[in-house]
Amino acid sequence: MSHRGPKPPPGFAYLSSTLTALSNELRTMVNRSHEGLRKSESNWPIIQLTNQRSRYVYDMFYIHKKIDRKTYDYCVRQKIADAALIAKWKKGGYEMLCSNYVITPSNYKFGGVSICRVPKGERREKGEIQDPNTGCTGCASGDVVGGNIFGNKYGQRLAGIQIAREEKKMLSDAKKEKEEKEKPKVEEKAKEGDSETDDSDSDSDDDFGPARPAQVQEEAWGNREENEEGLKVTSQAEGGGDDEEEGEEEGPSKKKQKN
Repeated sequence: MSHRGPKPPPGFAYLSSTLTALSNELRTMVNRSHEGLRKSESNWPIIQLTNQRSRYVYDMFYIHKKIDRKTYDYCVRQKIADAALIAKWKKGGYEMLCSNYVITPSNYKFGGVSICRVPKGERREKGEIQDPNTGCTGCASGDVVGGNIFGNKYGQRLAGIQIAREEKKMLSDAKKEKEEKEKPKVEEKAKEGDSETDDSDSDSDDDFGPARPAQVQEEAWGNREENEEGLKVTSQAEGGGDDEEEGEEEGPSKKKQKN
């Protein structure tokens, strides 16, 4: 993923693959046909992808502690992460806020907020709802904390999915290493046991079996099983407590200048 401006810090490489996937998806959504869609509905994927990109950076820094402050500040300066939205996520009751638009009174009649901000138990109309501007199915605290507020792949916890994959790979590598250590040494004369009268063609394709399919690169958002694992990893990390400083953070940290 390329960016204009200053060179990204070393920690940005850890995020690059997923951010590139999100950037490519965003480009696809912008260029797709909007025929048959309402004007606001055509913007849903764009709003949801920018939300997910901010959530990914937020989770990696505040929840999983996988990136440093320099990398986080770089993402904010490059508009990869929305600092204003992240500042709301750090406040009680706004942990799953879909957009700052839905809590701005001037955007709604009678100075209220979007229906997606009303807890399910307090709504007059029961059943599924969806904010007409963002496509959010409900981001009120307590309703879908840790869940998917958009009901599609754009509302998934990508940081959790990535870390779950890493943990799974580590376990797999450790298992292979253990098997290699426990594997008995192969005798040099093992191959000499083959019968000299065996007239089978050693070069036959049948000896090697069917050709293996080309390796397919994993999508950033993963499948249903990986989504569940990612959500579990994120929930465990969130339950571990947050020792970060409190207070609203509107942008990158600023170092004190020496006189």
